[in-house]
Amino acid sequence: MSPIISPSELKNLPTENLIILDARAGKDVHQNYLSKHIKGARFIDLDKDLADIGEDAAFGGRHPLPSIEKFAETLSRLGISEGSHLVVYDDKNGSNAAARAWWMLKSFGFKNVQVLDGGFQNAEREGVELSSGEEVFEKTELVKKEHWLLPVSTLETVENELISHSSTIVDVRDAYRYNGESEPIDLIAGHIPGSINIPFSENLDENGNFLKPEILKEKYLKFLEGKPEQLIIHCGSGVTACHTILALDYAGFEIPNLYVGSWSEWSRREGKEIAKEI
Repeated sequence: MSPIISPSELKNLPTENLIILDARAGKDVHQNYLSKHIKGARFIDLDKDLADIGEDAAFGGRHPLPSIEKFAETLSRLGISEGSHLVVYDDKNGSNAAARAWWMLKSFGFKNVQVLDGGFQNAEREGVELSSGEEVFEKTELVKKEHWLLPVSTLETVENELISHSSTIVDVRDAYRYNGESEPIDLIAGHIPGSINIPFSENLDENGNFLKPEILKEKYLKFLEGKPEQLIIHCGSGVTACHTILALDYAGFEIPNLYVGSWSEWSRREGKEIAKEI
């Protein structure tokens, strides 16, 4: 199953076992969901459901993963079962919480997980049926899992891989953030020394939709030519990095490691070197 689904494909999906998740994030996000969402969609919160935010971002970053046990409770509350076909959307072309939800659902063990191409705006333009208010559904009881199935990297792993030159560390933030020109979210501008910058926007066309898999594959083969094949992907807080992991999977690459703590952890950790391109 392709990890990307178009609005027209969504409209034609059988509803049996289909669960749509609204992963829009930001200010007044739940109120926005209540005002208007894809019919049947269930709201999943980036900060509360897709992360377990701690007191100090120097240890885990701004959006650390919740325990897999806690995530299982979230999925059960949302009425998700092992056989569910899951479609996730946000309003940032999948670059925000939708891709993070996709990664976590895949890492939990779900096979049928897709992200809506172009997000909520595209669905609305294409005439996907909308609704408002809360959706009514029954809770389920998922079998608990012992650990995440997809590969993750810690700060220490990233540091060791850079020393050994055995991995390519990819920073998917915008170039101005990587270059150290300014930093709108974290405390310090710059990047992890030795990392390369491939902004997540490289995954999208001029309309904000994912490029075709063959185009993505060609682009990334050029980006990564001559570099170690093992990849560690990061961003600011381990959310947008999942957009590039999604794009790589869509293009047919092996799913790479996610450095969850990302720049928000590295830049706050005492003693870590910071590089700039200015």
